[in-house]
Amino acid sequence: MQFYKKTSIGRSFNYTRLIVKILLVILIISILIFFLGKINFPAPNKLIKQEIPRENLKIVK
Repeated sequence: MQFYKKTSIGRSFNYTRLIVKILLVILIISILIFFLGKINFPAPNKLIKQEIPRENLKIVK
């Protein structure tokens, strides 16, 4: 009897391994987004107000 080594992926490809990898990547991305949302970034305390002269305004129709 001669042994046969199948080298092509074909139909015997294991889809569960692919699904686990995709779910793991989605889980890591969602955890990163969750923790980035929890960080309190400093907001400016000073209100920035700048007057724009009327001659610099252009009317667009």
